Amino acid sequence: MSMLNALRRPQLLIRAARHGAQEYRRDRHLQRLLGYGALPRPSAAIMRLMDIERTLDDQRRGNDAGYSLPRHVDVLIAMMGEAQLLRASQINQAT
Repeated sequence: MSMLNALRRPQLLIRAARHGAQEYRRDRHLQRLLGYGALPRPSAAIMRLMDIERTLDDQRRGNDAGYSLPRHVDVLIAMMGEAQLLRASQINQAT
């Protein structure tokens, strides 16, 4: 979780992702980003999403013609959604 908190991205990207995270649906969004099949646990999903996001951010910073802003926002939304699920499961395990 601390790795997520350490991310430094443009405020507009973060605000768009926070807004979208309110409508996050794991079965729909995560499968579109990671591929169809069995969904990984939230912690594994976050790690995979972080790898994808790192690549997208490198493309953004490098002004790569293949960079997709909507995909970047989608990945950030999924990361935030998965982090919320992970926090909720940790709270449930603690009680």
